[in-house]
Amino acid sequence: MTHFWATSGHLLLDRRPGGGLVVGDDFLKAYLARPEVLPPEDACAAERALHARLMDQPQAPVAPAEIAALADPDARENWQFLLGWRERLLAEPTLEGAYARIIREGAGTIPPLFLDQLVHVILRGALDEVEDPFVVRAAECLFRPQRVSLHEGTLLLADAEIIEGHEADRHASPLLAMLGGPAVTSLDILKPANADQYWQRSDGFDMVLDLGGTPSGRAALGQALAVWVKAIHGFDVAIEPVETVKDANWRWFVGLDAEATAIGNALWQGEAPGEEPLSRVIALYRMTLPPQVPVLAAAAGAPIYLIMAMTPDKLLRIKPQNLVTGLPLAAPGPTH
Repeated sequence: MTHFWATSGHLLLDRRPGGGLVVGDDFLKAYLARPEVLPPEDACAAERALHARLMDQPQAPVAPAEIAALADPDARENWQFLLGWRERLLAEPTLEGAYARIIREGAGTIPPLFLDQLVHVILRGALDEVEDPFVVRAAECLFRPQRVSLHEGTLLLADAEIIEGHEADRHASPLLAMLGGPAVTSLDILKPANADQYWQRSDGFDMVLDLGGTPSGRAALGQALAVWVKAIHGFDVAIEPVETVKDANWRWFVGLDAEATAIGNALWQGEAPGEEPLSRVIALYRMTLPPQVPVLAAAAGAPIYLIMAMTPDKLLRIKPQNLVTGLPLAAPGPTH
């Protein structure tokens, strides 16, 4: 078994026989140890006592009166959110099931960071037996925004946070700005020759994915998406990249991000999205569900097309939750 993504927190989770990650005390303690949850120096005695009690028993009940007794209104708000989040994580037998339920019930009030962290750790568990570093690197796109660059005729995806750091360094150094090319050229592109380095560097998120290289980055991303679908829904799907959609009677699509959803909706309604939006489509996929999976009549016997697009400022923000609610399943729900 290859070790990677230690920062995901997967070692804090148990595994359920038959599949699925189980939230326990250690995983909950990680939230209690977050800087915004730790009582500050001027915290009241009630807040300190509450934090200490939950660090000892992370699943202990907390009465509303205990929250109301906290002196700081910001602390009361933080604790109300945290306890509500704890309740949602424990509402299902597995973390995969909890994530799916959170998305289906509505996640509009949840900070994106919390959702990204769940995707990170769920994918880490689902990729446990995957030994292809291209697939694992591609899976980073599901929980970390990517900066898209066209360099030497190929499309490159680099971690947006890492690129931002390199650009800041260049702004601070006129010499670097003068001598350097695009910031993405400062990073290593994942290739067969350096693929073994990925495992040791996986928590640095500093290797670039070539969407058109060999092996194809698009194919690797398709495999990563299939791993995600199985982790959430419990069944295998085939996801293959396509250059164009030649099916004049296409019945169902899923936008993998907000930009792609807008483009797909326009096409679905018979509108012309325009050359500029279409130029930002960077990948198309065809998904085939297993025949035994019940689907809505409108999608029966037809493939599902997946669309991926970048923003006008060349950012890719994949929304894995769209593969939770967007598939045409007649009876949605994880099988774990």
